[in-house]
Amino acid sequence: MPPAVQHRAIDLHTHSSVSDGTETPAELIAAAVEAGLDTVAITDHDSTTGWAEAFAAASGTGLTVIPGMELSTNYGPASVHMLAYLFNPLDGGIIAETARIRDGRLHRAERIVEKIGEDYDLSWADVLEQSSDGGTLGRPHIADALVARGFVSSREEAFESILNWRGPYYEKYYAPSPLEGVAMIVGAGGVPVLAHPATHGRYRVIEESAIAELVEAGLAGLEIHHRDNTAEGKRWLFELADTFDLIVTGSSDYHGEGKPNRLGEHRTSPESLERIIALGTGTTPFSG
Repeated sequence: MPPAVQHRAIDLHTHSSVSDGTETPAELIAAAVEAGLDTVAITDHDSTTGWAEAFAAASGTGLTVIPGMELSTNYGPASVHMLAYLFNPLDGGIIAETARIRDGRLHRAERIVEKIGEDYDLSWADVLEQSSDGGTLGRPHIADALVARGFVSSREEAFESILNWRGPYYEKYYAPSPLEGVAMIVGAGGVPVLAHPATHGRYRVIEESAIAELVEAGLAGLEIHHRDNTAEGKRWLFELADTFDLIVTGSSDYHGEGKPNRLGEHRTSPESLERIIALGTGTTPFSG
């Protein structure tokens, strides 16, 4: 058994410029230290590219870094995200599937920009200027390009208007099912936690019967303390956590200046983190 976690200020969902955050992994770590966190997870979309830089930046700071990822999955017409902690980054299944997802995101982004370009003076070059080398390129980078070109004032405005999923420019992209995602994470020694699953109350996109199936496959927890979960949705999630003995997590979903979310605004209890560490066999936390 791993030693008990002594840290108290724990944020288990953050993004760097490797995906759609605005800070490099090193800058993200510096921000976490400045925010007074003891433990932070780096969970970029479908990528582990930022782990090494985050570990190096945390060295000597006293900050513990939980290596993770936010895996994209599709459930019917909706996108469902799965937080994956402490999995083996060299697992062949993880490497192949995340490469396929990133490729799907890239081509989907190209299709979206092509559509938008028919109505707005926006090019693929504009979007590339907003992305990091090796990062997971997606709609947030298109939003940033729209801001840079002056068509909207913020990412939020872009997603509420031009990039709205109900709008004419929306395109889906390839991702595995949540069940396949859970199986893949568990197979790589990781710990899967369903990310912000109640942003529209209890009538989100994934039913209790589907969650029961995910639990059977190895789903370990629910991200309940998150600014986007509704009050009604949180009550439902707590009921599910009790029913299935699931780990309850809380986090900021920090993106730097890309979102208003602030580091540590929601946190995970030390007891929940202990359960995650006890389950993870693919890799270990990095202690700075």
